Amino acid sequence: VNSSTSVLLCLAGVGLHSGGVKYADSAGGFSYEDSGKLLSDLVTELQMQSIFTDIGKLNLNEPAHSYVLPFVQGTPATAPSTSAAWISHQGEAVFTLASPSGGITVVTLPAHDQDGTVSILELKQSSMMQRLAGWMPTAIRGDQSISDLAISLAVHQLEDDTFIFALCQDHKLRMWSFKHQMCLLVTDMLDYMPAGRGEVKASPAQAHKLRLFFSSSTGLCLAIYLAVPKGSQFCVLQLVASENNRYSLDHISTQFTTQETLVDFVLTASDIWAVWLDNDNQTVVKYISFEHSTAGMWNQVFVQPSPEEEVHVGEDQDPREVYLDVLFSPLRFTASAIIKALQIYKRGTERYSDLSWEELKKEVTVTVENELQGSVTEYEFCQEDYRLLQVEFWSKFYACCLQYQDVLSTPLALHISPATAMVCVLKKGFVSFLLPCFAVDHLYLSSDEYLFSEEETPIAEDSNLSRDVLQLIQCLRMVSESLPEDMAYEMDKALEDLLSPEKVSEKVLEGLLANDNENVIQDILNKLQDISNPTVAINTLLRELDLEADAETESRPTGQSLRVRISLSQLYGSSVAASLICQAVCQTAMTRTLLCRDLLILQQLYLRIGDNVSGAQLLQLQQDLIPRCSSLLCSYHLLKQMSLTLSSSVPLDILNADLQHLSVLELSDSTIPTSMLNPQTVVELFYQNVARKAIMSQIFSQQDVEGSQGMLHWPQMISSVLTLLCQFLWPSNPSFLFPECLMVNCQYAPLQEYARLVGPWCQVNVGSYRFVLGHCYLASGEGQKALQCFQEAAAEVDKEDFLMKLTGSDEEAVTATAPRLLYYNKVLRLLEDIGLPELVINLATLAISEAANDERSQAALWTRIFKHHLDLGHNSQAYEALTQNPDSSRQLDCLRQLVVVLCERAQLRDLVQFSFVDLHDEVVSIIESRARAVDLMTHNYYELLYAFHINRHNYRKAGTVMFEYGMRLGREVRTLRGLQKQVNCYLAALNCLRLVHPDYAWIVQPSSGAAYERPGTSPKRNYDGEFAANPVSQQIDILELKDLEKEYVLARSRLTLAQQDPPSAAIAGGASSQEMVALLVQTGLFDTALTLCQTFNLSLTPVFEGLTFKCIKLQYKGDQDQTEVWNWLAANQLPTVITTKESSATDEAWRLLAHYLENYPLQNAQYHRCVINKLLSHGVPVPDWLLNSYKEIDAASLLRLYLNYDQLESAAELVLEYVDALLGKGHQYFGIEVCSSDYCYNLNKYLIFLTTFHNK
Repeated sequence: VNSSTSVLLCLAGVGLHSGGVKYADSAGGFSYEDSGKLLSDLVTELQMQSIFTDIGKLNLNEPAHSYVLPFVQGTPATAPSTSAAWISHQGEAVFTLASPSGGITVVTLPAHDQDGTVSILELKQSSMMQRLAGWMPTAIRGDQSISDLAISLAVHQLEDDTFIFALCQDHKLRMWSFKHQMCLLVTDMLDYMPAGRGEVKASPAQAHKLRLFFSSSTGLCLAIYLAVPKGSQFCVLQLVASENNRYSLDHISTQFTTQETLVDFVLTASDIWAVWLDNDNQTVVKYISFEHSTAGMWNQVFVQPSPEEEVHVGEDQDPREVYLDVLFSPLRFTASAIIKALQIYKRGTERYSDLSWEELKKEVTVTVENELQGSVTEYEFCQEDYRLLQVEFWSKFYACCLQYQDVLSTPLALHISPATAMVCVLKKGFVSFLLPCFAVDHLYLSSDEYLFSEEETPIAEDSNLSRDVLQLIQCLRMVSESLPEDMAYEMDKALEDLLSPEKVSEKVLEGLLANDNENVIQDILNKLQDISNPTVAINTLLRELDLEADAETESRPTGQSLRVRISLSQLYGSSVAASLICQAVCQTAMTRTLLCRDLLILQQLYLRIGDNVSGAQLLQLQQDLIPRCSSLLCSYHLLKQMSLTLSSSVPLDILNADLQHLSVLELSDSTIPTSMLNPQTVVELFYQNVARKAIMSQIFSQQDVEGSQGMLHWPQMISSVLTLLCQFLWPSNPSFLFPECLMVNCQYAPLQEYARLVGPWCQVNVGSYRFVLGHCYLASGEGQKALQCFQEAAAEVDKEDFLMKLTGSDEEAVTATAPRLLYYNKVLRLLEDIGLPELVINLATLAISEAANDERSQAALWTRIFKHHLDLGHNSQAYEALTQNPDSSRQLDCLRQLVVVLCERAQLRDLVQFSFVDLHDEVVSIIESRARAVDLMTHNYYELLYAFHINRHNYRKAGTVMFEYGMRLGREVRTLRGLQKQVNCYLAALNCLRLVHPDYAWIVQPSSGAAYERPGTSPKRNYDGEFAANPVSQQIDILELKDLEKEYVLARSRLTLAQQDPPSAAIAGGASSQEMVALLVQTGLFDTALTLCQTFNLSLTPVFEGLTFKCIKLQYKGDQDQTEVWNWLAANQLPTVITTKESSATDEAWRLLAHYLENYPLQNAQYHRCVINKLLSHGVPVPDWLLNSYKEIDAASLLRLYLNYDQLESAAELVLEYVDALLGKGHQYFGIEVCSSDYCYNLNKYLIFLTTFHNK
């Protein structure tokens, strides 16, 4: 409502006027609030506020906002019988009231922003005005008669004066001037009655009503309803002004009516609209043109029928489900009626508020079921008894709902907006809006009386064709009236069960013919004889019913102002408008479903009887008209079902997951509105989210061309909106917005039902329906069904707009790849996002056949197949997919992934046993690069590569791999475990080379350090930031079997050291052979040290010196810390243990030294000399066994050692012993054989000994 709109709502004493809101409260006072403070200039749809928003914040008892009439206090029976109100040009609120004792009282309240006092004026029959300080009842004054009591008041401001019209009990109309406070006109309304004036005049008027209408073209018109017992009438008069302020009324028209109880009526420029209550207390609305109606025929308004008084429950149906479906189905009961019935049914004071539709349904179910359970006194019931009990309690609650729905449907007033021509009936519980009826629906719903009066119809311009169409409509009405309920149900059930409408209609016709006891069929046949060209009439009717539209709608820039477009979008985007429009769609679909049903039966009658039609016409009926009618019947049944289907609430987590999956399809985003008390159908959901924007855009475009005169005209605008919405919903139109909207809003159950109903007969968007049905199957977990639907939809990808949009609008992509392959790619992405690898594999395998000439697509599909087979653990199938990939780069990527994944899963047997016919080198390269790039202790790529080569009998390669593995272990993993692995690696490498022919038992030594060339390695730079020069290729080293054996012995010695002394593992890992000897000697591993020395041809001197030193330490430290000594002694191979006496660790050490000297002799007894030298250097006496052993080998060297360490006494003894030996005494201790022939030789030898000693 804005400042340019003037609307009057007669609702419980409330008036809404331009500039303010006025209403009469229960205390008999008046309140006023200016609406200018309540409206903002530009608000969005969700920010729209009621004009009553701020009224609740005011204190209406303040003098600035209210005034209490003194005469009302304590005497409610003397309240005014009628009233009227207006706002003056000065902003004052003026109220006119009819005094119960006669006369008119005018109460003026000052403007809301001005200070002032309340003034009260009385208009008397004497045309005098008296200003009152208070109020004195006219009965006390005695100057007024009851005959001038106003029973209906109306006010109109004209120029600088305000006229008050009063229709009084004496059947007279009086016009008062508020400016001059005088009565300007008195007219006896009985003068306009044709007969019976005397009877009417004798009794006072009680139900007369007065209405005004003003326009610049017609001036001020009055409509007076005269309620008389035998024939009420409407008189339309025009106010005519003459000179000297004299006025008169010109009679324009009188319209009679037979209805009894008038609730309200409205006068417009050309029509009278009225609402009555008939004898059955049902609302009746009619209108008539008072200027052009010569026959006095009132036009019918087809109101929505009340819910059925009884609900039929089939034997195979659950009573609770049936009653819940009826109660909570759209178009039947309001939420307030159900809530009131629930409160009464529970007989409590509980109040229900803010309940969603689903919560209310649950509350009703619990209440009725608890009531049923509370009445049960027996523990056992047969099924039939319990079913009857259910029907009893549910029917009781249903009757309660029906009662309150009837109460809420009681009409209170009629309102017509003069600016938009919108007609609405205000009822006790809600508002009913009147929408224009389409021509074909109007004819079908009109009564026979009206049809007989019709001479032409807007469906056809030709008069003969119009007459034929009218006759055809009358025949359809006769078919409808003759159709029993069971046959109508059978027809509707057939549509639901997807049976052929033609066959079912033929069966229904046979039933009508068999039960035609009243010759109804004959009457229909007689009526059909009056149709001159039935096929043309039927074709005209079918063409009118068909909503098929053009595939493309032009989009033009709108020339309307932004404010107009925003206002209209807000109006038609509100929840009330959405509910209203979608209910209109449902009503239209219901009506036309019945029309198509009757027309199909009538055509079957033509085929059976064949009268009045030629053979060509029968052929046209059979091949063209009947199939078209059948298709229309199915289409309107589909629209009806969708209009009655409630949208389902989706849990937030499921909604988010589904929207995430749908984002893969790159369709428009949408959300489901929050739950409301009133139910929302899927058609409302579609209208609010998608259709409204498209409809308004199209209407604006059309108005730019046709002109904007009809933009605010309600009948024209709402008709356009309804037509366009039905076209968007029409299944035979190319538009696929409705199913798409259901899918993106996760309404899978309604969408599945929609696809089921449309599937057998609709030939448009076949592939699109299969696709959305497949998505429904995905949501319900039926993957195989979904896959079948996706496959069937693929055939229509390049033919249907929705599927073409689904494949993407990128022109380059479309030209590069076939549309079907793009479609498969989208579906595959969807299946991947949901997590259905088996379906991805199946669909990708099917798509490969479509990509026979597209290697790029083939490669992508094979890659997908490989990936999902690998994820599922289908290693063999993954390998097969890998080998089929035509793209070498993708094939290499897949191969790398296969290797990595199988290694991570420890499924190495499969990897090794794959043939890799043309990919052998690539596999080796991948495994090698992975082996050189990852941690050696957490991955076993070297062992995998070793097994790979062994399996192919490539022993040299296997040996090379294990040798490289061992080298890296020694360099990177200097731990006990690393050394163990290194030993095993070298041993495996040795075994491999021993299996090769000796001529080929060699390998190339792998590079050391970071010289591996791994793919993807970034180039190295020097300290100056420049690229470093490529290293010069080093000389290739060939390693033979003996070289590997040396490395093995060295590694073995390192392991032995680490096992004996774990902390030394880090040092031993990189030690050379010489260093290892020192470490081994230090640790006491003399056997290992000797073996290492012999392998690398090293001197054993460090071993003997080390062992000698340990013997010296033991000699002087005694038997302290024997555990450590025995440990290193046990690590060496001791000689035979002496068991005759107890042996100490020191004795065992000396025995070990003697054992080594005995087993590792050297020329000139060098090791003996180094041991004795070590002993003498530490001042330790040389053991006798060592002296005896060395004297026998080299006594001269022993003498020199004595002399070097100043052991003169020992040296002298040695010399004397040697001389005696030469003389034959003790010669065996010095290795001298004494005999006569050798005496001279021994003497010479002694001289040489002395000479040598002297020289030294």
